[in-house]
Amino acid sequence: MPYIDKDKRSSIYREMGWDAGEPDYNHIDIEEITCAGDIQYAIAIIIKAYMRRHGLNYQNCNDVMGALAGAQQEFYRKTVAPYEEMKEEINGPI
Repeated sequence: MPYIDKDKRSSIYREMGWDAGEPDYNHIDIEEITCAGDIQYAIAIIIKAYMRRHGLNYQNCNDVMGALAGAQQEFYRKTVAPYEEMKEEINGPI
């Protein structure tokens, strides 16, 4: 998990409200996500908000890990694999 600069954090979420001194995680500004570390941070704050709402227990941790694994697989299936197929058509197979 990248612990990005606090100024960068505040540019990723809009300060629409504060709860116990922390930002309202319901407002993520996609335009401010510019690198892999920012993506990881945004995902982490979504998970943190989910866990706050649903509680820390094994089932919820397992559900989050499953959702992350599913999102990774869907990203590969819908984005990476078609890109690789296109590049193979352009450049030829290995």
